[in-house]
Amino acid sequence: MSGVVGVAAVPPKPRGFGRFWRALKQLFHEVTGAIFALLAVSWLNLAFRAWSRDAAPWLVATAVGLAIIFVFFSVTSFRHARGL
Repeated sequence: MSGVVGVAAVPPKPRGFGRFWRALKQLFHEVTGAIFALLAVSWLNLAFRAWSRDAAPWLVATAVGLAIIFVFFSVTSFRHARGL
């Protein structure tokens, strides 16, 4: 039997511009996630206002659906920023 053991290659840490670019991408994804979170809150506010004023049920459902989509985008954007 051979005594060769495979060593996992550790990627080198980014230096210089690579570190800057990574930080810029992370900041972009965090800001995008925050904007989507604000949009989700505003759509939930619109849904609550429509519900409290006895608007059509489809109008309330549409606002809630869009808020759910924006929450999903916000969470995935924050997760992507953390995974960089």
